[in-house]
Amino acid sequence: MKAMILAAGRGERLRPLTDRLPKPLLPIGGKPIIEYTVEALANSGFTDIVINLAYLGALIQSALGCGDRFGVTINYSCEGEKGLETAGGIIHALPLLGSQPFLVVNGDIATDFPFAQLRLPDSKLAHIVLVPNPAHHPNGDFSLAGDSVSYRDDDRHTFSGIGVFRPELFAPCDQTSYPLAPLLRLAMDQRAVSGQLYRGYWMDIGTAERLQAVDLKMRSENFENQPNCQATPGESAQ
Repeated sequence: MKAMILAAGRGERLRPLTDRLPKPLLPIGGKPIIEYTVEALANSGFTDIVINLAYLGALIQSALGCGDRFGVTINYSCEGEKGLETAGGIIHALPLLGSQPFLVVNGDIATDFPFAQLRLPDSKLAHIVLVPNPAHHPNGDFSLAGDSVSYRDDDRHTFSGIGVFRPELFAPCDQTSYPLAPLLRLAMDQRAVSGQLYRGYWMDIGTAERLQAVDLKMRSENFENQPNCQATPGESAQ
């Protein structure tokens, strides 16, 4: 299965940090956000990765190259400076993604989700990963009954930005720039979307405060993973 990382966003809420650096290249724990995602995909067996580019996209391409240092092959889907929104970006990249189901993951999240476990049922157009609603998104996006996803119930969870999709999901879209949510809702009306709730670590890095929180977490974990690492007396290693 191929994988796509969505990396074309402008990152308005992270300005001025994103005035000269695209959001996926902002550092957490000493390296760019997107490198963690590439490494996680590689460790899960994904060797063919597509990354869409728009705002300052050349910097992402320069930083990651062809993917050989990660043990993967990276191809780039260039959208122009403004980008094409989520579904539009995926549609633009379909010639690189092929005719089989593919994984999509947002390029601005931090998570320990096990990508290798993702499966798309034969009867579904999409399988998406939901997470418990974070404080900044208390009302959620979609509800889950068993493995069936709907948008009509009140008990909703938040879409993580992780999913497996068939190219056929995007067939109803006849616009160049288009969001993903309307296509998912259309497929949900056809009972063609399955899902799962993930309760592990997940963070949408959408503000400077959340960027700092993830950075502290990553630096702490890197410190704890060093050999012979011990906390200073009177302090705790967190």
